[in-house]
Amino acid sequence: MSGIAAKGPERAIGRNASNSATACAHANIALIKYWGKADEGLVIPTTSSLSLTLDGLSTQTTVEFLAGGETLAGGDGARADGDEVRADGGVLRSEAGERTDAAGSDGSATKSDTAPDTISGTVPDTLTIDGVAQHGTSLARVSRFLDLIRERAGIAAPARVTSRNTVPFGAGLASSASAFAALAAAASRAAGLELSGRDLSRLARRGSGSACRSIYGGLVKWNAGHDDATSYAQPVECPMDLAIIVILISAKEKPMSSREAMRLTMRTSPLYPAWVRASADDMTRALAAVAASNLDALGEVVEANALGMHASMMAARPAVIYWLPQTITALSAVRDLRRHGYSAWSTMDAGANVKVLAAAADAEQVASELRDRLPGQTIEVHHIGSGVRVVE
Repeated sequence: MSGIAAKGPERAIGRNASNSATACAHANIALIKYWGKADEGLVIPTTSSLSLTLDGLSTQTTVEFLAGGETLAGGDGARADGDEVRADGGVLRSEAGERTDAAGSDGSATKSDTAPDTISGTVPDTLTIDGVAQHGTSLARVSRFLDLIRERAGIAAPARVTSRNTVPFGAGLASSASAFAALAAAASRAAGLELSGRDLSRLARRGSGSACRSIYGGLVKWNAGHDDATSYAQPVECPMDLAIIVILISAKEKPMSSREAMRLTMRTSPLYPAWVRASADDMTRALAAVAASNLDALGEVVEANALGMHASMMAARPAVIYWLPQTITALSAVRDLRRHGYSAWSTMDAGANVKVLAAAADAEQVASELRDRLPGQTIEVHHIGSGVRVVE
């Protein structure tokens, strides 16, 4: 292909008289990583990042604001004192990456389950994920995020939120990106807000940092910025048709949430400051490689940036190690492909799974070679996905 145009939101987020909307968003895989927050409350990252939005990994979410405070069946109190909407835990789940039940670990009700709910009044929001009603901290997180939209729209109605996902949660496959992007788009539309792509990315960022990048399709840059107005995502023109091959090492939830791992790395790793400094140069090199249609130059910096991020995690005290033995085997297989003439480059997020950057035209052949080298491993090809879209 001669080039791939940057893709924005599929449809403008505009006025809506029905108080209900459904949106679909795709996950993205970071090529230049986001790891660490300069401001946790506003979710301002320490570095800018670059990602590729993928097809086949998506979340579809419906939000309905109920007129007149219509009673919601099965609702729990949605607010937890001190609970905030932050980056890294999966949307519609707790920050620790768990689907939290209404009862505490000892079976008793926790304060988050019985505390007053959001600005919607005495009637709480409800939340259903993949057909299962959610309670406790997971519901509180979503309600906190919806409060941002209610405040901006000048409404106080409770919401009914229903979500379905094709992305394994908490496995390093960007489930929170697609989930919060879909939630931001659906809730904004349902509340009657008219948001530009930039403003929608800023809103999605408040739920999950990486979600701001899923507002757009294709190659996307998240400008770190220094405050709410300057930290947003934007599409990047890419003359190359790229693909990501996912080597699914494990679909299980991570042993430590990204939020906690980021904090620990920033606080204790002697390598983290050096990775932050190197990341700025990595971004410059990556964008230059994209502009020059040089996949090998892009792949080299992408692989180095991810390995540097994981090195900083491993140097934390105690060490943050997401890798499994199969992870190292997969990374070695990618290096072996290059020795045999394939342009294939690995990247990893916070988890055991390995992703491989390749040209779209070569992706199926690269995947086939990887299956030969990694028998029994689940390996899938994902091409460029579209930006968030509102569907009726």
